[in-house]
Amino acid sequence: MKNFKPSKEDLRDAVNRTTEDLIDHNLKVLFCGINPGIWSGATGFHFAKPGNRFWKVLFLAGFTERILHPSEEHELLENGYGITSFCRRTTARADELTTGEFIEGGKLLVRKLEKYRPQTLAVLGITAFRAAFQKPKAKPGLQEEKIAATSVWLLPNPSGLNAHYQAADLAKLFREIPK
Repeated sequence: MKNFKPSKEDLRDAVNRTTEDLIDHNLKVLFCGINPGIWSGATGFHFAKPGNRFWKVLFLAGFTERILHPSEEHELLENGYGITSFCRRTTARADELTTGEFIEGGKLLVRKLEKYRPQTLAVLGITAFRAAFQKPKAKPGLQEEKIAATSVWLLPNPSGLNAHYQAADLAKLFREIPK
């Protein structure tokens, strides 16, 4: 695992930075996070904060052969997986985003799905999905409606701030997604 730690200056300036989509055509799964957190904004890597369980859960659920470090995120593309976000704006917490930002992010996400045509979209944030698509009663799991011919799985956010789910619980839910 590579060692990296953003400087205090990088963390302070992170709100002026973001992460680029890790995306390609015809992916097996496109993971959609809420937005870049401070560590992700500072480093440019998705799910970069040490307390985020995304990389561990991908491994536990069988998407990767080992726990990848955020700086190794491009290895996901080699296996047919990608990462995007609803919102590009970096924040310390997702609740700093507005409903309008989620709705705009949902529209942009639909355009990405139409262009890149992944088999499955795995949304990592139930509240974000509900806001973006104005579906307040959406429940975790496979959604009835596809978006642009893409199956949609709704999953809890793997952030360390989401104390309702432990890594093993998240991995169990992630295992249900077709690989």
